[in-house]
Amino acid sequence: MMKTMARMTSSSGRPNEPIAALLGTVILSSFASGSAVVGGQFSSGVNLVEVYATVTDERGEPIGDLSAADFRVAEDGIPQMVSAFAAGEFPLSVAIGVDRSFSMASGKVDRLSAVKNAARTFVGALRAGDQVMVIAVGSETEVAAPLSADRAAALAAIDRIEPWGTTPLYDATVRAIDAIQSAKGRRALVLLSDGVDRYSDTQPAALLDRARRSDVLAYPIAIGRTRAPIFAELAAATGGRSFFVKDPRELPAEMTAIARELHFQYLLGYAPARGGEQGWRSIDVTVNRPGVRVRARDGYFSR
Repeated sequence: MMKTMARMTSSSGRPNEPIAALLGTVILSSFASGSAVVGGQFSSGVNLVEVYATVTDERGEPIGDLSAADFRVAEDGIPQMVSAFAAGEFPLSVAIGVDRSFSMASGKVDRLSAVKNAARTFVGALRAGDQVMVIAVGSETEVAAPLSADRAAALAAIDRIEPWGTTPLYDATVRAIDAIQSAKGRRALVLLSDGVDRYSDTQPAALLDRARRSDVLAYPIAIGRTRAPIFAELAAATGGRSFFVKDPRELPAEMTAIARELHFQYLLGYAPARGGEQGWRSIDVTVNRPGVRVRARDGYFSR
């Protein structure tokens, strides 16, 4: 997804206007050529690809002192030159998906109550300029609170969620991606569930394809005894991170870590060295520093 950043901040929190101006100039020159972009699909005429990258240390803490020279980007195995770079806090638009199926409220542990508490923790960790929506996942997927900066509305929507229905998890994830995709700023989906899909029409491959076309970071969290393989694949495809939490009491700490990670990222822009061909193009982002982990989406569809 390519867009002009209205405001960027440095790691110190101060406006970084030169970077914003540079990135805006490059992007606007691409649009001037008459190219178009829809979701995560870029027309073949567009010559700037945007990639958000998250870099963490061995403890999972964000690393904020990297420069453009520290990054290596390859597309389909071909090294690319990073021509636009920004680092800092980007405005967030986040969808919080809460699995409200009856299975979440059954058994010895009331996982639904724990999930709702974790969702409240995440809302509390958002910052000025961020927006959030709440999505209730059951036999049907419902937007419990539309996207806004109103924290009170989001918290009230979380409080209203009650156990209901089964979990067509793949269908719900697609609907959540659809709901947040058109939002401004950095878009992410945080999904809290027991990780078990029931009765979805959407197949796993179709879900991954939809996620790759959206440029929405996915942070799926499985609570309980089932580690859903699709969660790890979804996170890897989008540049997010998956979690498997056996003890629901660990959820608030994980949600705080996700919020902290989302609030500091790197934005890399490059003009593909190979153009013209339509279809899937893989992206690999690395950093020339030992002991760090880099997460970024694994590719895009060129049209």
